[in-house]
Parts: sequence; C-alpha cells; structure tokens
Amino acid sequence: MAQSSQSVDLTRIDGIDVTTALVVVSEAGNDMGRFASDKHFASWLGLCTGTKITGGKVMSGKTRRCANRAAQALRLAAAVLRASKSALGAYYRRLCARMDRAKAVTAAAHKLARLIYAMLTKGEEYTDRGQEYFEERYRQRVLHNLAQRAKAMGMHLVPADNPA
Repeated sequence: MAQSSQSVDLTRIDGIDVTTALVVVSEAGNDMGRFASDKHFASWLGLCTGTKITGGKVMSGKTRRCANRAAQALRLAAAVLRASKSALGAYYRRLCARMDRAKAVTAAAHKLARLIYAMLTKGEEYTDRGQEYFEERYRQRVLHNLAQRAKAMGMHLVPADNPA
C-alpha cells in the first residue's frame, strides 16, 4: 500500500494532541506501507488481544507486553477521552460501563490506532460527528438486534407511541 501524497492533521482526532501525534509518527513513520492492514498496525503497537484458545475454550485474551512508546501515547490519549463530548468520548464511556478501565483504555487506544492508520494511508481528514450521532447509532443497533431476536422467537416488536 503506497502512502498518500496528501498530508493529514492527526490532531483533528479527539484526544490526540501534537505530542501524541509526533510520538506515533516518530515510532511508526508516516509510511504505513510496511503494515498490511490496520490490524497489523494495531498488533505491532501491542494493542490487540492475544487470544489463547485450547480445546475450543478461551484461556486468555490479554494484550502482549511491549515497550512501544507510540502505544503508551495512544493509551494516554484514550484516557483523555473520558471527558470528551465527541463520538470517541461516548465510545470510551460505553466501554467503561461494560468493562474495567484498563481494558477500555486499551480498546479505545486500538480504535485511535486504526483511525491514524486510515488517515495516513487514505489521506482523508477525520471529522467527528459528535456524541449524539454515536448514541443514536447505538440506539438503532440495539433496536435492530432486539427486533431480530424477537423475530427468531416468532414475535414482532411494535414501537410505543410515546417513548419514555
């Protein structure tokens, strides 16, 4: 994959400041051609779960330890998202509601790494759609999944006239 000729501003991503962007680019470089995909980039950073399965049973899903300064910078950037009113902030808070803080920070850092990879390979600017957009998308996903589960049980969901 060739690196795009257009430059991008990584600080447009909420939580990433100039220092974080410099650390990530200095560690990984701005040519993402050496990584086959965003998953390979996140794995190189040490932000992917290392699923250990034996006999069909998941034994461990811990991320591997690595002394990567870019990963540390992305984890710090992810922790800053707690107070953010952006879609990434809503994503991080939803993760914190489901799991402990350390796992949520790693998952949010993984998402930041994928965004950085996409920006550097495609040359597109990041535009945040806001917390309301994320919450509405989440609500639509939940409603769709509920309707699918009801259909599987031979039922049909009918929306209420006045939702609470």
